[in-house]
Amino acid sequence: MKLKILNILLFTAFASSSVKAQDTVRYIGKTLVNADYHHGQLQPVMGVHSIQTFRANREHPELAENFGWTYNHAPMLAYWNNKFYVEYLSDKVGESIPPGQTLLQSSPDGYSWTKPDVIFPVYRIPDGTTKKGRNDVAKDLDAVMHQRMGFYVSAKNVFLVLGFYAISFDAKDDPNDGNGIGRAVREIKADGSYGPIYFIHYNPGYSEKNTKYPLYTNSKNKAFVAACKELLANKLMTQQWNEEADRKDPLITLQKQYKAFSYYHLPDGRVVGLWKNALTAISNDNGKSWPENASRAPGFVNSNAKIWGQQTSDGNYATVYNPSEYRWPLAISSSKNGLDYTNLLLVNGEVAPMRYGGNYKSYGPQYVRGIEEGNGKPADKKLWVTYSMNKEDIWVSSVPVPLNAMTSAPVNDDFSTSPANKALEFWNIYSPLWATVKVEEGSLVLKDKDPFDYAKAERLFPSSKKVIASFSVTPKQNDFGLLEIELQDAKGLATVRLTFDTAGMLSAKAGARYKNFMKYTAGETYAIKLKLDAFTRFYTVTVNGKEVLTSLAFQPVAEVSKIVFRTGDVRTFPNIDTPADQTYDLQNAGESKKEAVYSIKYLKTEGF
Repeated sequence: MKLKILNILLFTAFASSSVKAQDTVRYIGKTLVNADYHHGQLQPVMGVHSIQTFRANREHPELAENFGWTYNHAPMLAYWNNKFYVEYLSDKVGESIPPGQTLLQSSPDGYSWTKPDVIFPVYRIPDGTTKKGRNDVAKDLDAVMHQRMGFYVSAKNVFLVLGFYAISFDAKDDPNDGNGIGRAVREIKADGSYGPIYFIHYNPGYSEKNTKYPLYTNSKNKAFVAACKELLANKLMTQQWNEEADRKDPLITLQKQYKAFSYYHLPDGRVVGLWKNALTAISNDNGKSWPENASRAPGFVNSNAKIWGQQTSDGNYATVYNPSEYRWPLAISSSKNGLDYTNLLLVNGEVAPMRYGGNYKSYGPQYVRGIEEGNGKPADKKLWVTYSMNKEDIWVSSVPVPLNAMTSAPVNDDFSTSPANKALEFWNIYSPLWATVKVEEGSLVLKDKDPFDYAKAERLFPSSKKVIASFSVTPKQNDFGLLEIELQDAKGLATVRLTFDTAGMLSAKAGARYKNFMKYTAGETYAIKLKLDAFTRFYTVTVNGKEVLTSLAFQPVAEVSKIVFRTGDVRTFPNIDTPADQTYDLQNAGESKKEAVYSIKYLKTEGF
């Protein structure tokens, strides 16, 4: 009997521990990142569109936000009243070095964005101000912004935007140490105008008596006041305030200094919380309480950068983050139950050159945020995220769901007959403001006037050992600009590269050299047929019906599944051995170059 009871107890303990072990977010997939490549050798999600919303420019502020500030970071995203909104913080040169302010952009479609508005302006700290734990005394000092929450839509559809005014005495002083001034709030109205600025919550030592803006309760707008009170009562919302708030603030449920909280609800009503370093915990009562300690999500690789989690429109779940010890690539993982994540795919595998050095400016697409529960659902049902590139420029990406990294259908894209809103549905595009990818007048058009970045469009096709890719290219110039066309495998390894170069030659990469095989003329359309046998490595190029080249692929691959059109060279800087801090600016960082234009009328693929 004793043995039987012992066995029952052991079984119960084992079963209990097994349930407990499974009751957490975990990554159970096999794919890991190779950070030697900016894309991590991850397969891309088919149809991701990455769009630059803001490009910093110190030399020509009028082309940016009229200030010329070059530290732009921590964007937040919302969708309200049929518009996307992005809020981000901005410092003059480097992270948390005054002055600081917060800016706002909007877009009707996620592709065309307004010039940024200042939503929370520079705030002068009164002379003589001190801060707990520091001996400094403020003199001619401005605040910096630091916020982990951007937007809130109330039950009665009042749209709030928030920012936090913090104190940072020097480059190493933390603005999120709980000793800042307070959290500001204002309303964004349906006509695009903004309400007055108030404080929704002060930090200890601050009140209406010694701050620039009144408390929200002074507003005569009853709907605004009610929305603020509703927000203050929402424990999941205020949990995002953790770092900036006083360390014993009763508004914050879990007061341990876990950073950059995001969350989503499971089907049974429980809430999954996610923080930097892939910390995770589950709340059983909608954020009113949490386990004493969060734990690192098993299998997740994530350093000191944000991780975003949400339920997607197809009923599944997704986490978006940098799955490495670096802030590249930007990747996505999906789960059917919100706990077990099974794959790892690419969202943005680019690291553009950092044009302006600055304090704590990290390389890569980072600090990702999506649309928080309650902050809107885009009509296209895609997953939208925002992030900064190098803590300098602001981007958004739209990710089709369900996630798909391959196709079984050969490509047969004719841009002259495709509806404009469907023409790029299955294309992946990387479109900076000065190097755009768009469909114009029945063609896929890549334009590039950016000396530091490039336009890129890529299309997946069925993975093949033998493939014929047929497409047309019309270069609008032949004495400047660059267009590279590559066949790649699923991990982004190129095997064939054709180039419309700056000297009017159409060439092919042949090992360490390039083989020039014909001249090209500005304005002429070239119908190209590229036929590859990956096993033998032989390929042929036919242009306008004439075979012009037979050659060996410059790099072996087992199969190919993607064609890439890119207006610049392959980038390998930074790499895993590059120093973390860039202290220098690039020469002529704010200047553009003569714009090169390439048009593609069609793309077809087939086996042979």
